[in-house]
Amino acid sequence: MSSLEFSPVADPPARWMHRFAVLSVGLVWPLIWVGGLVTTYDAGMAVPDWPNTYGYNLFLYPYETWLLGPFDLFIEHGHRLLAAVVGFVAIALMIAAIRAEPRRWVVWLSVGVLVAVIGQGVLGGLRVVLSDRTLAMLHGCTGPAFFALCVATATVSGRWWWNAAGRVPLAEPPLRKLSRGILIAVAGLVVLSYLQLVLGAQLRHVQPTMSPSGFTHIVKTHIVVALGLWMLTAYVWAALRKCGDLTLFRPALVLIGLVAIQILLGIATWVVNYGWPTIIQWVPGSSDYIVQSKGFAESIIVTAHVATGSLILAVSTLVVLRVARMRYVTCQPLE
Repeated sequence: MSSLEFSPVADPPARWMHRFAVLSVGLVWPLIWVGGLVTTYDAGMAVPDWPNTYGYNLFLYPYETWLLGPFDLFIEHGHRLLAAVVGFVAIALMIAAIRAEPRRWVVWLSVGVLVAVIGQGVLGGLRVVLSDRTLAMLHGCTGPAFFALCVATATVSGRWWWNAAGRVPLAEPPLRKLSRGILIAVAGLVVLSYLQLVLGAQLRHVQPTMSPSGFTHIVKTHIVVALGLWMLTAYVWAALRKCGDLTLFRPALVLIGLVAIQILLGIATWVVNYGWPTIIQWVPGSSDYIVQSKGFAESIIVTAHVATGSLILAVSTLVVLRVARMRYVTCQPLE
């Protein structure tokens, strides 16, 4: 099985836009990690004011107090600083798109990135000002969506997207297998992975009004969707493997591994939060396990579960865009 070759085409005209888009992707995933630690350590109110930090301008807050102070202050203020950097990158991304990107819809996509990061920052600030747990849950849901938007921007502005114009996929027998059903299945990965993030956010930010039965229902739904996502990922990978295009089925293979890791992290997260589930208490030593206050290792496990979920959504977004591009692309120049 060999991969199809790209036809040589010129570099994308908006190369700096693509570079800024890739930089945003590289910054947003660590931002999600730090934001996850803020929730895990319950450090969301470590800085009680916004947009200032204890009355100081965000960028003028004494670094000694921030770096050498309590850990909850370190991650909360660090989260704000990293978010501000992402905002500056989004501004540069939009300017680069306006100056060099010939596709109007991509320019508007870059504007959407800037609007989204501003909205995410305001949402996080209101969570602090109003001390509202529901806003914290929404902030946790919109963060991964913004990550996926950055991935989409990097995908459509990159060389692969432009090189796809030099292919004739419907004339190639392997790529004829990119049916509408496969495209729907890949889109289903995006929907299910984001649904998992929403369900997880409800479990991390449990509302005082939630009943025990409601909590149990969300947990069971979370488990069922996780297994369904894994099976759908395996199906998509098998279908894309038959197409013979490495750029399509390799990301799908990565998704299989990520979902498997995510399931293991989910089990570990439950253990450090609530103890061993009764159905697997046959594991040696599990009956003597006592849930204690989270240490650093436990916090990393919980936060990794959140960050990996966002990564699954991001890779799913990449796959669905590439499949859609290869299904509908022609030899005509890009519009």
